[in-house]
Order: sequence, then structure tokens, then C-alpha cells
Amino acid sequence: MNRHNLILKALVPITSAMLAACGSGEQPATAPAGTEQQADGGQSTVQDDQSEKNIVGVAVGSADHTTLVVAVKAADLVDALTNAGPFTVFAPTNAAFEGLPAGTVEGLLKPEKKEALQDILEYHVALGVFKPETIFDGQSLGMVNGSNVKFTVKDGQVMINDAKIVAAVPASNGLVCVIDKVLLPQ
Repeated sequence: MNRHNLILKALVPITSAMLAACGSGEQPATAPAGTEQQADGGQSTVQDDQSEKNIVGVAVGSADHTTLVVAVKAADLVDALTNAGPFTVFAPTNAAFEGLPAGTVEGLLKPEKKEALQDILEYHVALGVFKPETIFDGQSLGMVNGSNVKFTVKDGQVMINDAKIVAAVPASNGLVCVIDKVLLPQ
């Protein structure tokens, strides 16, 4: 298992342990106004209607990313992507997923394909915040799955591998860069 996967997989139990430790005193812990957490959930179960949305909240709020949200849930990556980060997620649109060969998405959503789906989704996540305007032509970047992507910049258009970055949306734990194709690790 590579270092990035270990970091992401370690975040969930560490966060859970910290939350459990915070609530072990004699007086019950109280959440800030406008927030609450379900009893047996991870970071993704915290309901916060006041703070800036995290990466998962941005995706859930986008009608163009419903397929991505379903895939993130099927891959059990929701808690990892709601942690503090910072992360940059290169988020394919529904149309990007529709551009894959017929049956690909449906096949990857099957429980027996969970590891393959995780690998693909982790190929869309970088540790740190990488704003499109700070990316330079020829830049290579290591992704959470251990593979690298390559950026090209031509006439102000930033590409990650062969996908265009069409928008960037800030989140409380990083940045969501909307892309027009699904990135596939080699």
C-alpha cells in the first residue's frame, strides 16, 4: 500500500479516536450552534449548516456531479474526503462519466469492483491545494493512488492528462476542480 493510501486510510480511525476522546469527560460535549453529529458516524455525518461546504458537500450540491457522488459512496471514500485535508479533487462531470464505454460505470459500482473504483477515484485526488492558475505547463503531480498526472497549459487552458479543467470551486478542506473527462490510471 502506498504512502498516500496509508495517510487517507489512517485519517478516519484517528479522527474517530479524537472524537471519542473529546466526549469522554464527565460533562457532555456540546457542538457549536448549527452543527450536530450522528452517534455512530464518521466525519461525514457531521451536520453543519453554517460553515463553508467541504469537498463532498460541494459535489453533493452539484447537479453535474451525481455520478461522482454515487461512486464516492460506493468506494467508501466519503469520510476520507470530508476530513480536514487539504485536498484537490479533480471532479469529472456526469457527462464525463457518460463518455466512458457503455457499462463501465455500472460495472465499477459493483461490490466486487470496489478496489478498482477506489483506485480510479484516488487518481482524481491530490494532497494539497492546486489552483489551476498556479499550475504550469509540463508539471507532474502525484495523486493519492500513487500514480502521477501531467498538466499542460496552452492559451490559458489547463489540462490534466487529456481532461480540461473547466472550473474550480473552493471548499473548506481544499478545492474541487471540475473536469470534462474521467482520469484513468495506467
